[in-house]
Amino acid sequence: MSYGAYLGLDQLLAAQHPRSEPPQHDELLFIIQHQTSELWLKLMLHELRSARALLATDELAPALKRLARVKHIQHTLTGQWSVLATLTPSEYAEIRPFLATSSGFQSWQYRAVEFLLGNKNADMVTVFEHDPAARSLLADLLVEPSLYDEFLRYLDRHGYAVPADLLDRDFTQPYRLDERLVDTFAAVYASPSEHWGVYETCEELVDLEDNFQQWRFRHLQVVTRTIGMKPGTGGSSGVSFLRRALDLTFFPELYAVRARV
Repeated sequence: MSYGAYLGLDQLLAAQHPRSEPPQHDELLFIIQHQTSELWLKLMLHELRSARALLATDELAPALKRLARVKHIQHTLTGQWSVLATLTPSEYAEIRPFLATSSGFQSWQYRAVEFLLGNKNADMVTVFEHDPAARSLLADLLVEPSLYDEFLRYLDRHGYAVPADLLDRDFTQPYRLDERLVDTFAAVYASPSEHWGVYETCEELVDLEDNFQQWRFRHLQVVTRTIGMKPGTGGSSGVSFLRRALDLTFFPELYAVRARV
């Protein structure tokens, strides 16, 4: 077994197919940037699904290990934007026509990550009617509990006050702030040493969301400096869509509780 054979390098390194005519030097950068992002998203999905399953079986310590790895993946994904930022508006204009209707908005793995973290949207499933495997995976994640839902179930099993209607809610809907749960987390933050495992998990989740917001903001910055206020490819609204995404939150009570500490 050779290094190349184990990694499938023949297939991996042959997976870049620039389409510009005449060939444009910067298209390879654009392709590799997005292909490597998809590979990291694949690993993130692997780790998040495992963390969710571990929480469901009360294995908190290994679940936190998975989340720690996810945070490092997020740092890598955010750092990658600095490479794409070397693409100037003039250089991008040379390759943009060859992207046709393709868009990062169509990344089913990114959408799966958002579903796992709780930002559910049934309309996003229909975007992938052309890809039965992706649509099926997203449809499953839509109806399944998110990572945060599973954390709330863990809290309930361990004697924390979690409203029953949150445990049996419609998981196809995005999670919304519940003030009753803020009271529960306020008690945890008032005495971290007595609730250390839960306290640590709360902070890990906040780290994860903070990293996600940094990724979103860096994405917004790079798009702004590359195309300004032009519409994005594939029919997306570009910068305005990315700005709206900054208002989304996965774990609202973990931010609301900070006003109580």
